[in-house]
Amino acid sequence: MARVLAIGNQKGGVGKTTTALSLGSALQRLSQRVLIMDLDPHANASIHMAFFPENSRGTAYDLFLEEKHDPGVWDRIIVRHEDTGLDFVPGHIRLSELEVDTRDRPNKGLILKEALKDLDERYDYVLLDCPPHVGVLLVNALVASDLLIIPVQTDFLALHGLRLIFDTIRTINRVMPKGVRFKVLPTMYDRRAGACRRVLNIIRRKLKGHMFNTIINTDTKFREASAKGKVIYDIDPNTRGAVEYSLLAKELMQP
Repeated sequence: MARVLAIGNQKGGVGKTTTALSLGSALQRLSQRVLIMDLDPHANASIHMAFFPENSRGTAYDLFLEEKHDPGVWDRIIVRHEDTGLDFVPGHIRLSELEVDTRDRPNKGLILKEALKDLDERYDYVLLDCPPHVGVLLVNALVASDLLIIPVQTDFLALHGLRLIFDTIRTINRVMPKGVRFKVLPTMYDRRAGACRRVLNIIRRKLKGHMFNTIINTDTKFREASAKGKVIYDIDPNTRGAVEYSLLAKELMQP
């Protein structure tokens, strides 16, 4: 079975989508078979990769609408990005309607976990770009995940989003037999800024054993890649951001 990595934080602008796309590409460059799923109704990852929902034959929304078990849904919603070769499931604005659409559905928090079993040994890693708000989508992602990666911008306001996601984890852990495993990934770090250094030290002190060794520094190449509908490795595989996501991928692959 693939290792499922949920990438989430209940604060926006912390590098969640950048992490999903860059880490997915880094793992692929290490000969891993990767699927990226956009579970955010804003569909930022999809738009970044030029998968516009209105032009897609299927999206993540279709997966959650299936009332009966249908393994064939994956063949309808997985598309391959021509430039990167990454397999991708686009998001859709209608994912925001799932609270209503699944209101009376039993075990609605297990939809994604059960569906992922149909992929068998097709992938080594499945990366889930999660929505920022608590709801059926985020619950599905956390329940299905083997590890939650929490990107945290090294900024004092970002610490509030960290507290919110921890509250959500505690709520889910009360009802799940196996607790949600998580690790924090510091992002947008600028070692020249004293505030960034202080926040990083706070995270290290509070989260011993729950923080990656890798730290993602600020890099203008991320913006350049986004503007061109590419990932950072397509722009410059040797730039600092690309090297750091490669280090993160290797850290994740360690036994």
